[in-house]
Amino acid sequence: MPAANPRVTEAQVWALLREIPDPEIPTISLVDLGVIRKVEVGEVIRVEFLPTFVGCPALDMMQREIRAKLEPLGPVEVKVVYDEAWTTERISEAGRAKLLEAGLAPPPPGDLMELPMAQAPVACPYCGSTNTQLENRFGPTPCRAIHYCNDCHQPFEQFKAV
Repeated sequence: MPAANPRVTEAQVWALLREIPDPEIPTISLVDLGVIRKVEVGEVIRVEFLPTFVGCPALDMMQREIRAKLEPLGPVEVKVVYDEAWTTERISEAGRAKLLEAGLAPPPPGDLMELPMAQAPVACPYCGSTNTQLENRFGPTPCRAIHYCNDCHQPFEQFKAV
């Protein structure tokens, strides 16, 4: 595998990445969407990106697009990273403007506010109590949520209603 061109700069790589549109919202680039986390230029051009959500069906497509755009410069390694969560705070000001121009309301900048979701009481499968609370809307699979029973002190999973 040939080394990356020694004259390639990180700025050049970022400029090329700005040309790659998001597959679902092509009016905004991957860079402006904030999914490109890190670029390193050396023997190999390394790009780390964050999916907007774990089950994103466009991950493979984005990896292919990044490779295709950068491979003329030399060998490329693209890594999807999950140790940091993507949030709408990562969308650049230019990206917010592009969303607005496309008729999509960009999320407001600033601190995120968690809003409670109304849900009927969930009975604990261990003791039957409805004195339970939602701990996490996202369980081990997309169709399950994590709850906690305040009476028997057991965590449990619930199938989500769809």
